[in-house]
Amino acid sequence: MTKTPDLTAVFKDVLGAFPVDATAFEDAFKTSASLNEKLSAVALTAAEKSTDISNKWAQDTFSKLAEMSKAKAEPADYAKAMTDFASAYSEAAAEHMAAFAEVAKKAQMDTVELMMAAGKDMSEDAQAAVKQATKEVTNAAKKAAKAS
Repeated sequence: MTKTPDLTAVFKDVLGAFPVDATAFEDAFKTSASLNEKLSAVALTAAEKSTDISNKWAQDTFSKLAEMSKAKAEPADYAKAMTDFASAYSEAAAEHMAAFAEVAKKAQMDTVELMMAAGKDMSEDAQAAVKQATKEVTNAAKKAAKAS
């Protein structure tokens, strides 16, 4: 019967010939985790501000509805109250939508700024990793040349 070759030793030899610097992977993970933390902060801040705007809008609407629903002396007063409510609601809607747009614009600007900074950081990390890998491969090639 033939004996199955032990590939473990072969893989150890092959992987030993190409050393891997784990710090590059750790640095990439840390950079990614930091970016995710900052992006989450931007999203959560935008969500918080949007919720505040929604709550204020709802409170304004309820107070205007309370005013509109009060009993009136004349039938014409009901029409005037409805018209006043619709006018005030339209004005409030424009204000609140503008506030939502400002929140979205700020979130977008913060996100773009973070992505630009992360791209620069990742580019620098990649350059450092390539330089280190080139140095290690060159050293390994020199050792291999001397051995032969």
